[in-house]
Amino acid sequence: MIKLGKWIGGGLGWALFGPIGALLGFVFGAFIDNISITQIQTSNIPTQQGDFIASLLVLTAAVMKADGKVLKSELDYVKRTFLAQFSEEQTRQYMLMLRDILKQDIPVQEVCEQVRQYMDYSARLQLLHYLFGISSADNELHPTEINTIEQIAAGLGISPSDISSIKAMFVKDTDSMYRILEIDPSASDEEVKKAYRKMAIKYHPDKVVHLGPDMQKSANEKFQQLNAAYEEIKKQRGMI
Repeated sequence: MIKLGKWIGGGLGWALFGPIGALLGFVFGAFIDNISITQIQTSNIPTQQGDFIASLLVLTAAVMKADGKVLKSELDYVKRTFLAQFSEEQTRQYMLMLRDILKQDIPVQEVCEQVRQYMDYSARLQLLHYLFGISSADNELHPTEINTIEQIAAGLGISPSDISSIKAMFVKDTDSMYRILEIDPSASDEEVKKAYRKMAIKYHPDKVVHLGPDMQKSANEKFQQLNAAYEEIKKQRGMI
């Protein structure tokens, strides 16, 4: 029998309850009896990797279903992302779970409320970055998907400035590098430097170390995009 830890990587915690638990319950039915009640009745534990993955899978399905069709390019993006972070066996299990979740109606707002209640802000930022990546997997950001992501972000309690910052990492224009740093193009050089230092702290991969080394590795991408935006601004301005 496959152990729950092999499916999720340990520590489901709060994800077994509420709307996320209802969506995933059919997947875990045969495994729940093997978990002691003291292991899962934890309402205020720190976010664990299993909680993050459970939320990621459910919200992934919500974004993929937003435009009324699930594209192979989107599934391939999810699979590549998982393969870069997890073993082939873990990825296979996650993709099977995702395919089952895609068949269900997803109460997006209720799920977001549960995630917001128990997941720390840095992990929620990482979720948002991942969701924008799914939407752009076919090299086109679909308005219905973007609208869904922005609704999810609001439901997760992410600030408008942070939503704009992460969106700018995928929607490129002449001002996107400034939006990534959450400043206006008219900002002074000193304000640019101050904004970068602030964002570097907010987006640093160490902020999601509690999600495990796999998720921390994924967070590096967001951090690298922040650095790239800062370097481009410095180059354009001739800053030292």
